[in-house]
Amino acid sequence: MPHPSNPALRQHAPAAERNRALILEVLRGVLPASGLVLEIASGTGQHVIHFAAALPELSWQPSDPDAEARASIAAWTAHAGLANVRAPLELDVERTPWGIDAAQALVCINMIHISPWSATQALFAGAQRLLGSGGVLYLYGPYRRHGAHTAPSNEAFDQQLRSRNPAWGVRDMETVVALGEAHGFGFGEPVAMPANNFSLVLTKR
Repeated sequence: MPHPSNPALRQHAPAAERNRALILEVLRGVLPASGLVLEIASGTGQHVIHFAAALPELSWQPSDPDAEARASIAAWTAHAGLANVRAPLELDVERTPWGIDAAQALVCINMIHISPWSATQALFAGAQRLLGSGGVLYLYGPYRRHGAHTAPSNEAFDQQLRSRNPAWGVRDMETVVALGEAHGFGFGEPVAMPANNFSLVLTKR
């Protein structure tokens, strides 16, 4: 078994490098002062390490269904030497139990469009189970708005996703927000982000 700090295990996602500082700006304004933040579909682990270093008063629980991703998360955590990041959890939103009973916030970046709609439904059901009143669900990614793409590049990206897997695709923001409402989450206004992405902050009633 390779040592968790092995640099070869640390995966790099250029998009994570580009958007992590901007996402952190939004998270600073919406996350609780303390408590546990569960990140769903943590991927390489670059996001959670950046957030945990900047927000040390919070405990962070990364997760991913993929073993290589979890190895990368563990390697990034060891490399950063952060005490407030837990060992990555093997978590597939569509399989219960999740292996965690409660959290103060959930963060899910770039999952909704590269998974079937049933995964988004399972994400909201899980968030409803784990979060108490006032708990925050933070979502980041591309969305259609009012039935239309927000840019030609997003339309091309959507077609590319659907050609890879017909169950994937850029979702309608209004449909996602309505699903949140059905699971007891209130929503204010989307936060426009670079590259035609949005931050959605939903709060448990």
